[in-house]
Amino acid sequence: MKLPNADEIRKPSKTLAGVTPIAVMCKPKKCKHGTCIYCPSLNVPQSYTPKSPPVLRAERLKYDSYGQVVSRLNAFEAMNHPTSKIELIIMGGNFMEFPALYQNNFIKKCYDALNGKKSKSLEDAKKKNEKAKHRCVALCIETRPDTCSDLEIKRMLEFGCTRVELGVQCLDDKIYKKINRGHGVREVIDATKRLKNNGFKIGYHMMLGLPGSNPKDDYSMFKKLFSDENFKPDQLKIYPCQVIKGAVLEKWYKQGKYKPYSQKQIEKLLEKIMLIVPNYCRIMRIMREIPPDYLTAGIHRIDLRRDFESALKSSSMKDKIKEIRFREIGFALRDGVDVDEKVFLKTTRYGASGGDEYFLEIVNKDNILFGLLRLRIFNGKAIIREIHVYGKTLNIGEKAGEIGQHSGFGKMLLMNAEKIVKKDGINELKIISGVGVREYYRKLRYRVDKYGYMKKKL
Repeated sequence: MKLPNADEIRKPSKTLAGVTPIAVMCKPKKCKHGTCIYCPSLNVPQSYTPKSPPVLRAERLKYDSYGQVVSRLNAFEAMNHPTSKIELIIMGGNFMEFPALYQNNFIKKCYDALNGKKSKSLEDAKKKNEKAKHRCVALCIETRPDTCSDLEIKRMLEFGCTRVELGVQCLDDKIYKKINRGHGVREVIDATKRLKNNGFKIGYHMMLGLPGSNPKDDYSMFKKLFSDENFKPDQLKIYPCQVIKGAVLEKWYKQGKYKPYSQKQIEKLLEKIMLIVPNYCRIMRIMREIPPDYLTAGIHRIDLRRDFESALKSSSMKDKIKEIRFREIGFALRDGVDVDEKVFLKTTRYGASGGDEYFLEIVNKDNILFGLLRLRIFNGKAIIREIHVYGKTLNIGEKAGEIGQHSGFGKMLLMNAEKIVKKDGINELKIISGVGVREYYRKLRYRVDKYGYMKKKL
């Protein structure tokens, strides 16, 4: 790779959302429930292919989490990206099904790599990371709805996890049975509520065009996602179902029992979905990065989202789209938008999973998003599930060069959340926090409790 100039950031979009993401892949393992019919079995982590970029990196390093983190840190630094605010993403099948000792060692090595030194224990590694050069400000674990018991959630908290991505795929028990998913809608509902009550930010992986579905039913499913209080995820990854070599679905396709959506069908459906996604949800990704060598049928356009969103931004639909990523300040500045820097606080309240959610956002008159906070109140308790300020990622302590990070928006959001909690008659507020953000909250008089939450008496 040709090194960038001193003042050049290579692939700048990677850190425009306010953090530097590092994905780490665990070793291959079969899922306990068996194999979903669309999932290939190719001697790599479940649902991935041998030529997927994260698999190639992980295999080269023998799936060692320490080596993977160091490799990605070096790559980001070579491209001149800031690396003091790291979001760790644990990928590859179902991490929470691994033995507890493997999980513990895998996560500890991630912290050790960020710290640049090995620790005696996970707790020691986390403690070091609070003041490390590369701090883990968020940690995401990909898992299934049926591996989110109280015990598994306790372990996630011990790891410093703040976000969980659930492989939901659909909301239909008949389809779940048809695709051999191994769980039902009930598990999705229970996991969602349990995770929200423990403060986690929740992402759903959803699939379009599964066997037994059609575009009309898929659209109805997305409407249900945000109208039914049992669901209402904070984030989405949307994957059109593709026929991959080595999957049972490949046999169905060759037998004429299954046909994937065309690109035109997908684009038309995505356009309708974008219009109903609420302001509190972020569409993280559209399309999976499946190398063409492993695709038997289905859309091949990995860059579908880029062209799709470019068309939306130049259409009359632009002002109707409320989802988070479409409105972020970082991408607006990248695209040369003349941004009005006069901002105000907007609060959206909605019911979800037996509690009240308050979504606070800092926006301007054009609805460009600068920062957000998710506050949950349930059973007389209050917990902040996320505070995030958008814009180009800045290193800790770095002065703001443009409106966005380090402009006081985080404190502004937190102050207003505290007012809501006190008005509700609650005298204590907890925040789920990445270990690398604890020092920030300590300056605001929050203290870490035995479960890893930052807590404050109001």
